[in-house]
Formats: sequence, C-alpha cells, structure tokens
Amino acid sequence: MIGRLNHVAIAVPDLKMASASYKNTLGAIVSSPRDEPEHGVRIVFVDLPNTKIELLEPFGDESPIQAFLDKNPSGGMHHVCFEVDDILSARDKLKKEGARIIGDGEPKLGAHGKPVLFLHPKNFSGTLVELEQA
Repeated sequence: MIGRLNHVAIAVPDLKMASASYKNTLGAIVSSPRDEPEHGVRIVFVDLPNTKIELLEPFGDESPIQAFLDKNPSGGMHHVCFEVDDILSARDKLKKEGARIIGDGEPKLGAHGKPVLFLHPKNFSGTLVELEQA
C-alpha cells in the first residue's frame, strides 16, 4: 500500500538556525521559509536526491508543533510521510485493520498541496505517520 518515503519532518525551535545548519554545514539545498497558518507551522524543505526533510517551526499559539517542542525543547523527528496512490482506499484499509486516523478521518490539504492523513503513533511503534496522495 505505501509507496516511497516522501519526507521526514523534524520539529525545530529555530527554523532560521536549523536551515543554516542544513545549508551551510551539510551543503544541502534549502527552500525559503513558508508559513502554513492552517497547519500551525512555518516550514522549509531540504531537498535530497531520494527524498526531502521538512523542518517545522511553530506558527501561532495553537501550533501542534509547540506541544511537541514543549516535550522536546531541542526539537526532533516529528513524523514520517509515505506516499499512497489512493488516500481514501488507504484510509479505509487502515481503519479496517484497526489503525487510528487522527482527526475526523477526512484528508486535508498538506504543505505540498496534496491530500494527507495522519495515523496515530500508537499503531506504528511510537511514530506519527503521514500519508500523502501521490
């Protein structure tokens, strides 16, 4: 069902500093910051030959990333994102298998402009999983 790894998301307390580390220290190509207020994040993408890293900084007081950083002040891996061919079929199969979908179960538009769903970490060895329509 799952396809390629689309990205690994890392929550960071300081997006500018994290971006500089990836760009200057590791020599990566880093996008410009982009505000995603509907998701409560400010993001940059680090392009790699085989995937991306998504750096997430809280945007606004209700950001889910702030709650993560409250528990992990230095930041850390927030979620992994896998591509699926058909997000609705994937959702239905996962629900049938007992996986918990976070939210109301309906896909939302993600940072890449494609439908996404998040799966509860308790079903995936403590890892928050995002599915993105390919």
